[in-house]
Amino acid sequence: MNLNATFIAQMFVFFVLGWFTMKFVWPPLMKALDDRAKRIADGLAAAERGNAALKDALVRFQQIEAEARTRAQEIIAQTEKRASTIVDEAKTAAKEEGDRLISAAKSEIDSELQRAKDELRGQVAQLAVAGAEKILRREINAQVHADLLAQMRHELH
Repeated sequence: MNLNATFIAQMFVFFVLGWFTMKFVWPPLMKALDDRAKRIADGLAAAERGNAALKDALVRFQQIEAEARTRAQEIIAQTEKRASTIVDEAKTAAKEEGDRLISAAKSEIDSELQRAKDELRGQVAQLAVAGAEKILRREINAQVHADLLAQMRHELH
């Protein structure tokens, strides 16, 4: 074999192999590389979107947390206000009940006092009558003295 013929045959095989590679091997290889690059780009974009969504969720969480704290403080303030109102109402009711009991006790004391006074008047009248009887027994005109005692009895009542 001739060196030139071998060289030309090798060049021909090289060009056929190059053409075959460019026609059948290279496009699927480039497509696979492009698909991989696209997937990597999509993954990076998804990661960026995930980071943005995470930041948005964190901001939203902080807003919800702040709203919850504010609402909790409002509820606590309302509860304290209601408790204060209930305590004030209980104090007022207790004072009214105490005043009612005091007035009932005073009226009972007044009625007992009046009853005691009436009883005392009755006893004084009986003592006066008894004393008058003793005086009348010793005196001659019993009718005059009885009229005087009756008059005294009416004056005492």
